[in-house]
Amino acid sequence: MPILKESKDKVITKNAVHEGDTGSPEVQIALLTNRINSLMGHFDTHKKDHHSRRGLIHIVGRRRKLLDYLKANAFDRYQAILQKHGIRK
Repeated sequence: MPILKESKDKVITKNAVHEGDTGSPEVQIALLTNRINSLMGHFDTHKKDHHSRRGLIHIVGRRRKLLDYLKANAFDRYQAILQKHGIRK
């Protein structure tokens, strides 16, 4: 299920580094985390939906790459995003 525009805008404004920010790693990680959490709820009811599970693995991989980038270039921002979203590494 796609994310509604209102909830997506709320996630973007909550995680933006500066005004009008939509592409920073923090915003991208927050959006991917939101999608991952919504898909996890989907799998509670649809346990055998393996096609969507493959998409989930792809999304988790994209988030992992963004986190690795942030860890290599701005470690303090990396730690802050882990704390804010409760992501375990």
